[in-house]
Amino acid sequence: MIYFLTVNYYSTNLLKKLINSLSPSVNGEQQIIVVNNSPDDDSINQIKNESVLIIESGNNIGFGNACNLGLEWIYQQNSQAIVWIINPDAYFLDNTLEQAQIFLNSYPELSIISNIIYTPEGEIWFAGGRFIPKTGAIVNQNLLTHIDEGYINCDWVSGCSLIINLSKFSECPLFDPVYFLYYEDFDFCRRYAQQGHLIGVTKHFSVLHQPSSITNRNVFLKIRYSTYSYLITLKKYTNTMVFLLRLAKLIAYAIILIPIKPKVGLGKLYGVFDVISPI
Repeated sequence: MIYFLTVNYYSTNLLKKLINSLSPSVNGEQQIIVVNNSPDDDSINQIKNESVLIIESGNNIGFGNACNLGLEWIYQQNSQAIVWIINPDAYFLDNTLEQAQIFLNSYPELSIISNIIYTPEGEIWFAGGRFIPKTGAIVNQNLLTHIDEGYINCDWVSGCSLIINLSKFSECPLFDPVYFLYYEDFDFCRRYAQQGHLIGVTKHFSVLHQPSSITNRNVFLKIRYSTYSYLITLKKYTNTMVFLLRLAKLIAYAIILIPIKPKVGLGKLYGVFDVISPI
């Protein structure tokens, strides 16, 4: 059974496109779960039908926390299911589901899987993630160039299109609730990799993604959230020296940006303050 899990934040038109791109699976065993982070968005009711379940979060609780609501619901229904987390601003190509099912049946050892992700213009947006703890570099790079294997192991994969094989987990896998937006996928992968789970990315199927079509609605908040999440990620997975060096560079860059791009510069400074200020 495949459950497609996505999060709504005033994204009904995008969700319509995503849902329309989901052709019926080969055996008909699929369910679409939408966690609604915008409870006053009545337009979400336009997509409700027998194959689309809407879970109300009650507020905007962020991407990872919303996914957790969906993951817990799915795990209670079927702890052996496949969960495909997909951004509302992504959509599927013809035959993607058939190709994905063949892949998943061929590589049951994988706990967390992603696929090559393209922009609508055909450019590669994601093809595997690497992490260099000594420098704190979190890199999105094309790991699939000249690779003929079914998949390649990587350090992290994008939450834009992230598949979880629940049968590999002894309890429901969840995102860290400290993340509101950004880097929750990186943290999710690193935590479960440390527990011995295999993470891979493949080019045997793909999806299209319209980057930042939602988060760019508010540049200040986008930069604030991403800065905060980036810094707490560095605190968790690098040493103090790397964290302080990256922090100093980030503050200096933010100050330079304020007169040129005030929303970006201030967003970075507010994100820094969120991390270093006492709770």
